[in-house]
Amino acid sequence: MALAVPYELFEGKLTFPREKKDRVDGELKAFCQYLKNLETKGELLCPMDLSSFEFDIGQGIFFDSSIPQGYGVGSSGAVVASVFNNYTTCPEDHLLNLSYLKNVFSQLESHFHGSSSGFDPLISFLNSPILTTESHEYKQVSIPRNSGDGAIFLLNTGRPRRTEPLVNLFLEKCKTESFANLCDNVLAPITNNCIDAFLTNDKESLFEFFRELSDFQFRHFGPMIPNLYSELWKTGLEHENFYLKLCGAGGGGFLLGMTKNLKEAMQELSSHEIRPLYRF
Repeated sequence: MALAVPYELFEGKLTFPREKKDRVDGELKAFCQYLKNLETKGELLCPMDLSSFEFDIGQGIFFDSSIPQGYGVGSSGAVVASVFNNYTTCPEDHLLNLSYLKNVFSQLESHFHGSSSGFDPLISFLNSPILTTESHEYKQVSIPRNSGDGAIFLLNTGRPRRTEPLVNLFLEKCKTESFANLCDNVLAPITNNCIDAFLTNDKESLFEFFRELSDFQFRHFGPMIPNLYSELWKTGLEHENFYLKLCGAGGGGFLLGMTKNLKEAMQELSSHEIRPLYRF
């Protein structure tokens, strides 16, 4: 299973500059060309008004965003969702089909990552938490809202990273039978347990399963953990005051953390930027 949620602190939208500028947004221009190539080959999964998109790029349209790039919080997903929202010409009923949307977004975001699940653009487009079940169904879900001493938080490493090389590294590792078995038979059940506990508001189980997830990633995802944070990650596991996991592809950006006592954890992490997401 997988669970992804919108992060309301950051946002982005396509907009025109207040004053006419000659500069063209190079990333949007490259993305438009990617879409045109797919359309020419008859491979584009959704109809889009690419002539209007190309014209608007020439007029200076750009993606005005507060989302940090290379931090694992969906910057490319937000671009994809915004372009799709503005230029798609697909039938209205297609926009209600989450599996269809996910496949479309997977294709579109692959321009940025080389390989994409399409998950980030989906939650950006719908502005809703999305659950992928074990049977590969996609559902909009509600997130428990609580208050208490515990928290799920983001830790800012202050180090952006490129997603594609790290995704490719993971995919290469999955080609070995031993690593693939670990992911299928150990990592996947731990992840499922975390999601079940979170959605059912089982806080004690969630904390224990999250510890297992943090420990698994520490032992098997070492190349994706920023070098400067490996010791901190280990300290959390040993002291059991907080636990960390990768956010997105890893390598930098944000780390996702969990603690039973946010006040104590923030004292221990006082030299780092911490952003609480959920209290429990």
